Amino acid sequence: MFTLMLGMLFTAQAQYSNELIKVGQQAPELEFPTPEGKVMKLSAMMKGKYVILDFWASWCGPCRMANPGLVKMYNEFSAKQYKDAKGGFTVVSVSLDKDKEAWKAAIAKDGLIWKNHMSDLGGWQSKATEKYGLSYIPQCFLVGPKGEILGKYNRAEEAIEELNKHVK
Repeated sequence: MFTLMLGMLFTAQAQYSNELIKVGQQAPELEFPTPEGKVMKLSAMMKGKYVILDFWASWCGPCRMANPGLVKMYNEFSAKQYKDAKGGFTVVSVSLDKDKEAWKAAIAKDGLIWKNHMSDLGGWQSKATEKYGLSYIPQCFLVGPKGEILGKYNRAEEAIEELNKHVK
């Protein structure tokens, strides 16, 4: 039954299209605290890099199921060199959690080893949901080294083909 429900959820996500964010537009700025309480700006993390901007939450089963693939992708692509991005590749994770301790525990448990984690702990009322037109998670965007949206996806692995075009 649970597997059937998850399958239906992924099918519903595949049919949904984020209409607010358009490929080619500049990624809207986000400025939220890290788990340690330091404020992080998305624009500072993106300069000269390819970025997977991943929206997720500790309480989201499909997000947690997608995290191993995201970790694998990070490990593979952060080690590569790019034709037009001297800064390389990274992941910026934006959590829609409300519970800071659950968020931090999920980062540790899922092995999300990159340093770029942020959240305003607003849950679905997060400013990120409004700026990025989020109505489901997981959801991610591939952002180019000049801050432009190159693609929008349900799972990070869907960005691999586009990202491979930029590898040296």
